[in-house]
Amino acid sequence: MGTFVRIGSNRMSYAIIGFGAVGQALARAFARTGVAVTVASRRPPEALAPQARAIGPTIAPRPLRDALAAETIILAIPFAAYPEIAKAGGDWQGRIVIDATNAFGVPSEELGGRPSSVAIAQALPGARLVKGFNHLPAGVLASDPAGHGGRRVVFLSGDDDGATARVAALVERLGFAPVGLGRLEEGGLLVQARGHTWAPLIFQDLVKFT
Repeated sequence: MGTFVRIGSNRMSYAIIGFGAVGQALARAFARTGVAVTVASRRPPEALAPQARAIGPTIAPRPLRDALAAETIILAIPFAAYPEIAKAGGDWQGRIVIDATNAFGVPSEELGGRPSSVAIAQALPGARLVKGFNHLPAGVLASDPAGHGGRRVVFLSGDDDGATARVAALVERLGFAPVGLGRLEEGGLLVQARGHTWAPLIFQDLVKFT
């Protein structure tokens, strides 16, 4: 398992790209803990506003281009949409991207034999990509992560230790328990769907006791 470094409480700007079931589940986690987050999709912000208001006052719909300027971006989009987002995001240098997508059904040869998160990372030059929030169904992800005497686990994997530490801090702030799997092409494969096969840790709803 990876090792996380606890970081300070510097304020960060967050955005969720994609406002379907997973995007709204993540927005509920932000709203539950009072953390402000921008939400955006290919739809105009006014189309997202009713759902955002229903989730909470800290959820702010914005145009896609504005949301993509956030320091930390969560991709809660269909996997096939990532090239479009890559082009729309402009300069990705130094920004943290949390990949919550699943490439189930995508042929391995279409990815050049790479894990899906590696394919996304290579499309976002300079981004610090961390895989996370993708292994739980939206309904479970939306529910309170505290229960059964512990906190619901979120698996993380990435090739940039500093970015993984920052995402781990966000995961904790949202009430979950981060568990590191190591690099994307190593432990990260445990949460990377391949073709029509789900990885072993996908759908595993685990609790870390404290």
